[in-house]
Amino acid sequence: MSRFAVAGATGRLGRHVVDVLTERGHQTVPMSRASGVDIVTGEGLAEALTGAEVIIDVASWHASDQEAATEFFTTSASNLHEYGGKAGVARIVVASIIGADKATAGFVAAKKAHEELLLSGPLPVRILRAAQFHEFVGQFLDWRQGEVAYVPALPTQLVACRAVAEELVDLALEPGAPAPGAPIPEIAGPRTETMAEAAALLGARRGVKVVGVDGSGMPDAEIAAEGGFLPGPHAVLAGPTFQEWLDTQP
Repeated sequence: MSRFAVAGATGRLGRHVVDVLTERGHQTVPMSRASGVDIVTGEGLAEALTGAEVIIDVASWHASDQEAATEFFTTSASNLHEYGGKAGVARIVVASIIGADKATAGFVAAKKAHEELLLSGPLPVRILRAAQFHEFVGQFLDWRQGEVAYVPALPTQLVACRAVAEELVDLALEPGAPAPGAPIPEIAGPRTETMAEAAALLGARRGVKVVGVDGSGMPDAEIAAEGGFLPGPHAVLAGPTFQEWLDTQP
């Protein structure tokens, strides 16, 4: 049985990571501001990491502003290396986004900076790049104008948070650092669809009309339109599909 510290434990993905670790019989230390641990200020971090063997970092910034998100990710990454090193942590495992290496603007570019800073630190780091989550689609409906939600008709390969959490835990249990030159692991859902198509399925349940748009004005929309944020040939593809996942939701 290992002891894992989970940064962002109360978030969309973090809740599933804690569940998977608990189900597999591991000790888990949930780290969030709600539990008195702030990975940006460092408050409570030394105490939380005492005795931890692995840090799983799934903490995220709440908005898409690139500058603020970059500040959050780089500061937290520096703290996890510093405090983790002092606590004797063996490695950090972090969730990132497929295509982060190609990003030039917006939130995904902030994750690119996050990856770079983590990889430059003293502790071994393993990264898992994931496709956008099934759970993310509802935000597009929340941002609607009146009764219509305008959603980018850009290709994606949506994946369930639970599937990502399981893959993250598997990665966290692998000792050491990745082999030099090995591709960064990826996980995505089983099929390609557009975000607008997925949103329309959810909209039909909620009584919201969804109109697909070209995504112009969004950061790196051209890269996305050309499939730049779709999984590569080495990616793990894991179900359920968005429709299957939606059918299980209350």
